Amino acid sequence: MNDSLVPRQSSPNLSSTGAPAAERYDFFGVVQGYLREAAALVEMPAETLAILSQPKQEIIIHFPVRLDDGTVSMFKGYRIQHNNILGPYKGGLRYHAAVTLDDCKALASMMTWKCALMNLPLGGGKGGIKFDPRKFSQNELERITRRFIHALGSNIGPWHDIPAPDVGTNAQTMAWAMDTYVNTVGYLAHTSAKGVVTGKPLASGGTLGRPKATGQGLVHCIRYWAEEKGFALEGATVAIQGYGNVGSYSAALLSKLGVSMIAVGDHGGYLHSPEGFNPHKLHEHVRKNGSVLGYPSGEPITREQFFRIKCDIFVPAALENQIGVAEARALDTKLVAEGANGPCSPDGERILLERGIDILPDVLANSGGVTVSYYEWVQNNRSESWTLEEVDERLEVAMKRAYRKTMEMARQKNTTARIGAYCVALQLLMTVYAERQIWP
Repeated sequence: MNDSLVPRQSSPNLSSTGAPAAERYDFFGVVQGYLREAAALVEMPAETLAILSQPKQEIIIHFPVRLDDGTVSMFKGYRIQHNNILGPYKGGLRYHAAVTLDDCKALASMMTWKCALMNLPLGGGKGGIKFDPRKFSQNELERITRRFIHALGSNIGPWHDIPAPDVGTNAQTMAWAMDTYVNTVGYLAHTSAKGVVTGKPLASGGTLGRPKATGQGLVHCIRYWAEEKGFALEGATVAIQGYGNVGSYSAALLSKLGVSMIAVGDHGGYLHSPEGFNPHKLHEHVRKNGSVLGYPSGEPITREQFFRIKCDIFVPAALENQIGVAEARALDTKLVAEGANGPCSPDGERILLERGIDILPDVLANSGGVTVSYYEWVQNNRSESWTLEEVDERLEVAMKRAYRKTMEMARQKNTTARIGAYCVALQLLMTVYAERQIWP
């Protein structure tokens, strides 16, 4: 083996939106705080809270990959399996330079709450590799993915732990992951093993409606909020931070409702256009160039200017901890709809609510992705293929039910929508633990 190790990594101190990441931001601690607050409101037994406070398993893997230039680089991968009382672990694989163990723990626990809120027979998991995928070739990304999945081995499986796309990964990543699993661990049952991951390309066992699912679920929640508030979406404006899968589909779907995207940003920079961007042309530009940077329409602005743009709806669809105190004070909007996980810090959320700005919390607002991933998993296990209309209809029914439960719980407990969503999820988990007890 070539012993020349070349860690072609980027600095973990920069976020995917070009902003300095907060030093030592305790994302897992933040999620734990929400858990404790909701647990007190639903009077969760101490032993159940103790179980849900930590993951069942934390897997860390170091593995070598030969790069295109012949050198070998070491990579660090994680897989956190938080809870499986409702069913197999479920959660994305993230490729990003800032991936950490505690962040994966936070995201895995949030997946447990999402699956319970959406009443899915799945638990929470999350994983990733600490590296910047933009610095590697397509062939290198394939080798990195296959080597990671091979290293995970039987720690994942269609009835045990089911990864999906996340930041820095996509359908192609899932196709490599599924093929690697099928040809190693799952070689005795190739067909059923397709369900080891979701978010796959359609021809490789994916489902219609999965690429847009997270954005679609978010837009459903925005619609329900608008109906509740008597707010007309036709002619409204939106600013979107992060223009990957969630951001781009949210923009396109909102445009069909008459909402104009007037500001957008990602790791490359930020743009403003009072007359609005064409979401499809911008998506094509990002697909070809990797960023909104250089898009000919719109005026380049700073991150600080972006957060001061007056708009009706603000969609953070990048990484966690993007809306802190300064951003919350600067935002001039009616609604923050969380397309990302944990985009608001607790202090930022407090300021937004004090200013009368509504928040659609991540646990509810971006749960369309895992819901349609569940539909894909069901189709794989049943060897079925559903129509787009069937997937869309099921998703809308599920999102409406979860939205109503969340808002009703928030009213009953006199709390925020975020804690209301947690309360709904924890009540189901409490019931299951009470029925099943602790073995032995």
